[in-house]
Amino acid sequence: MSGYADSVVRILSGVYDAHTMAPENAHSNNVQAIVDEEKLHKAEFLNLWNRINHKSFYTVQFDTPELIDHSIRALDSKLNVTRVQINLEYGEQTARLESREQLEQGKGFQKARSDRESAKYAPLGSVRYDLVGKLVEETGLTRATVAAILRGIAPQTFSQFRINPEEFILKAARLINDEKATQIIEHITYNRLDAAYDQDVFTRATLRGKLDVNAMEANRSLYSHVIYDSDNERRFAQELDVSDQVAVYVKLPGSFYISTPVGKYNPDWAIAFNEGSVKHIYFVAETKGNLDTMELRGVENAKIECAKKHFAAISNGSVVYSVVDNYSTLMQLVSN
Repeated sequence: MSGYADSVVRILSGVYDAHTMAPENAHSNNVQAIVDEEKLHKAEFLNLWNRINHKSFYTVQFDTPELIDHSIRALDSKLNVTRVQINLEYGEQTARLESREQLEQGKGFQKARSDRESAKYAPLGSVRYDLVGKLVEETGLTRATVAAILRGIAPQTFSQFRINPEEFILKAARLINDEKATQIIEHITYNRLDAAYDQDVFTRATLRGKLDVNAMEANRSLYSHVIYDSDNERRFAQELDVSDQVAVYVKLPGSFYISTPVGKYNPDWAIAFNEGSVKHIYFVAETKGNLDTMELRGVENAKIECAKKHFAAISNGSVVYSVVDNYSTLMQLVSN
């Protein structure tokens, strides 16, 4: 066999490849979005940025009796709390237990039957809920306003609190916040401040992703890569990136936000089109799914309406803000 050693080594060397046998590097397609300094100072982007970077303040006048009345109606018609379910299992000992470990592991016992029933009231034990306080915390309303709402709802509505206190608080707060959001849309006013965001909101942001999972390379983006949150965002960015009408676009970092009475709002995209290619050159977009089937909740809709009033106030109408579901919808808006 010694005479065949060299031949065997050559054959095995041809079969074995250290590179093919090496484990896959899970970090090989990790990327970080880097700001393109040339685009950061590009005239089209600077013109867009100077129109959207101003901060604002808002004033809103609540009609408290109207809010109380609408909240009572919403709770009485929409609040539906599920009963706590109790699972009962019955078993019998089938073998002698030799140790505590066997008992903890359930050895020596066999389940004979099981049952499930709805508790008439939640088993609270020693737990006590400050219902008014929790709703104040969740809605930002005064104790007096929350107490007035609770006093006004029907007894059968209020009785659901005993069925499932935690779910009652969460669902009641959501319904009250939706009514509060509706009033905000009707009564809020935005005014421009002299203060503005600096360009460091882009250079400070650390944006990382994985190629073809939540990141794509980009040509017209302010960043080297777009980090997206959904397939819809990916498709939208791909269309922007190949459009000759787009000068530069950016997915806005989370540190760029608008203050609203129902929380901070971070728009999705800012887009500058080439002059002469469309009617509205500067656009801020929020991308959602199918607009025909989408139903926005009160708080989400309030944030969007606040954003419209904010951008109108700070740009004197030169920036268009809207919700779009795809690139075609965007082009219809900027071309009309």
